[in-house]
Amino acid sequence: MDHSPPLLLLVDDDPLISDALAFALGRQFSVVTSHSRKHCRQVLTQLRQPPVAAIVDLGLPPTPHRPDEGFALIGELLAAIPEMPIIVLSGQNDEENARHARTLGALDFVAKPCDPGDLLALLKRTLAFPGSNEAATQALIGESLPMQGLRRQIAQYAESAYPVLIEGESGSGKDIVASCYLHRQTGRGSRPFLALNCAAISPSLVEPMLFGHAKGAFTGAVGAQPGYFEEAGEGTLFLDEIGELPLDLQPKLLRVLENGEYQRVGETQTRQSKARIVAATNRDLKKEVKAGRFRADLYHRLSVFTISVPPLRDMGDDRLLLLAHFSRLFAEQARTSPFVLDREAVALWSRYAFPGNVRELRNIVLRLTAKHAGQPIGPAELAAELDDEAAVERSEPAAPLAGGDLAAMVEAAGRQLRERGRIDLDAALGQWERAYIEAALQLANGNVSQAAKQLGINRTTLYNRMEGWTRS
Repeated sequence: MDHSPPLLLLVDDDPLISDALAFALGRQFSVVTSHSRKHCRQVLTQLRQPPVAAIVDLGLPPTPHRPDEGFALIGELLAAIPEMPIIVLSGQNDEENARHARTLGALDFVAKPCDPGDLLALLKRTLAFPGSNEAATQALIGESLPMQGLRRQIAQYAESAYPVLIEGESGSGKDIVASCYLHRQTGRGSRPFLALNCAAISPSLVEPMLFGHAKGAFTGAVGAQPGYFEEAGEGTLFLDEIGELPLDLQPKLLRVLENGEYQRVGETQTRQSKARIVAATNRDLKKEVKAGRFRADLYHRLSVFTISVPPLRDMGDDRLLLLAHFSRLFAEQARTSPFVLDREAVALWSRYAFPGNVRELRNIVLRLTAKHAGQPIGPAELAAELDDEAAVERSEPAAPLAGGDLAAMVEAAGRQLRERGRIDLDAALGQWERAYIEAALQLANGNVSQAAKQLGINRTTLYNRMEGWTRS
């Protein structure tokens, strides 16, 4: 049994801070340090096991006085290790940066200079929730129409041998759909499930990792090694962030998808793969194809079946179901009572857009549990954990359409403009379109053809507009 201390990733370009924190935290963790975003990517490819947590400075080179590199690194770390909690350090004690870091998926924010003892206590509190991420993979929680549509798509494609492309924003749960619903709950569930994040490894390593390599194929190849296609057998190979796959490797992936054939790097022997391919992206691959960054033939082959994971902002009261789920779960793990939002806080929660999707919601609930377990929470305490700008952007239209009464509609629009000062016209019109579509579907008991007739459009147009909810 391995009794070595858990691995902690520390990224800071100031050697004094890095050395001091590594020394203080080294009593509880095996600390791996890095000094830049580029170096951190190299470090991750060399680790034998993923870190249990990461501490990331926002002000990294080449822009040490701006948070851009730190923000980008947060996204890359979560793409590589979605379940890893990230604590952000910053000498720029800026609440706006803190909020944005949390929106991107960071769990918490600590201003410099920080007390190593306080940082250690925060890490211990964070890691006291051992199932915080695994629990999210047990079920797709929600009863909204977008969630019902997602379940229908999964049911249609789960048992097929054809590739599936999962589209959706960061933090929306694409990996959950792949691992739980397109693998574990299908006939392949007893077979291997292997996942490769195309954005998390060096481009030069992607090919040998996918296809394997012969002895001596490149420097360091001291022995023959099977790749993911071989090790997946008749199971599932999940290619996350497929839009990051190097262009020169895309024809080789296309070959496997077309006839199952591939070769190890350094070999001429043709091998056969029977793995089912599931890919995921948060990019618009159609735009990537037009820009010449992704092959059109590979896109069409990957997207034989496409599943769109809806963003949380489109899931209505599902965010309340998720709040109840995670608050109960984390309270059980911490052996305490869950916090309770008062009426105004519940209203704020229901208005919030959750730009970081379910991952952000989960982190917010975890922080609230750690800070306010068993206590009532009002709007002030909740607002401290939210991105205010995102909350404003989700405001609903002020009044219902007046059945063609233009004067009443003008009055309602004027009232909204006076109250808010500005609006996003496209978003407002989109909300009304969606409101009518959802109302028609409810009246038609989910029958899309009947709903389309009520709305005066054909069924194909209605499907296209509903699919647009998850792409916009």
